Amino acid sequence: MAWSNHSVITEFVFTGLSDDPLIQALLFALFLGIYILTMMGNLTMLLVITADFHLHTPMYFFLSNLSFLDLCFSSVTVPKLLKDLLSAKKTISVEGCLAQVFFVFITAGTEAFLLSMMAYDRYAAVCHPLLYGQMMSNELCLKLVLLSWGLASLSSVVIVLLAVNLDFCEAYTIHHYTCELPSLFPLSCSDISINVDILICSTLLHGLGTFLPIFFSYARIVSTVLSMESTTGRSKAFNTCSSHLIAVVLFFGSGLIRYLMPTSGSSLDLLSSLQYSAVTPMLNPLIYSLKNQEVKAAVRRTLGKCLRYLE
Repeated sequence: MAWSNHSVITEFVFTGLSDDPLIQALLFALFLGIYILTMMGNLTMLLVITADFHLHTPMYFFLSNLSFLDLCFSSVTVPKLLKDLLSAKKTISVEGCLAQVFFVFITAGTEAFLLSMMAYDRYAAVCHPLLYGQMMSNELCLKLVLLSWGLASLSSVVIVLLAVNLDFCEAYTIHHYTCELPSLFPLSCSDISINVDILICSTLLHGLGTFLPIFFSYARIVSTVLSMESTTGRSKAFNTCSSHLIAVVLFFGSGLIRYLMPTSGSSLDLLSSLQYSAVTPMLNPLIYSLKNQEVKAAVRRTLGKCLRYLE
């Protein structure tokens, strides 16, 4: 870190979600429940997809990786939030804060790329069903997932380097519940104009680079579906894509609001962060299982196997 003579801050203090002890207790119970549901839902998805050979397809390969990412993403922020809701003083070291910034970016970034890959998978399934096996081979799926992690890692390193070179002087209060780069910039006594420009450009490139493939994939999907004569075929195609589309709207909507809007410490900042870091990872398993007959059938088969094993 580029410490200078006036850089004396060794830790930051979060303002958190509330100062009221009663509200903090209620929020602790709420987010503990959300975290438990997130763990149970995503671990169940991973177990079912791994155990049931009927789900060993490209779509569920991507979905298992999404569940793993949601486990990681939620674990980066929610356990610290739960600890702080029970603490009188909500502190984090500068090094711990930068580590949290890095892991937030790498998990969220990988998820954004993965959602983009999943849109291409849906495009191949709906628009080219006869060529689907060739277009989405196991080798290609693995390469796409590795590419997602690689690109997100590169982006995360760039983002963290922006924070590492900041000098922090007297201000040490983060008006948030977690460490995110937009909340750190106002605390710096360095010139942050270049850093802000790089963050905005990185967010736009990352967001557009992942959102545009989703947009074009769904444009082709809608065109193909509307050209179908069978009402049943249309309904089946839309049902195939609806879960993914809901996940995209929830994730990208809140994420872009957080990183493109000016940081103000407002309720909107907190809500958008809570949406994509705590709520969305809990909802994704529900979104992909409640409307999916294959997942429901796989859950029943897996539970049946477990019960027979226990007997």
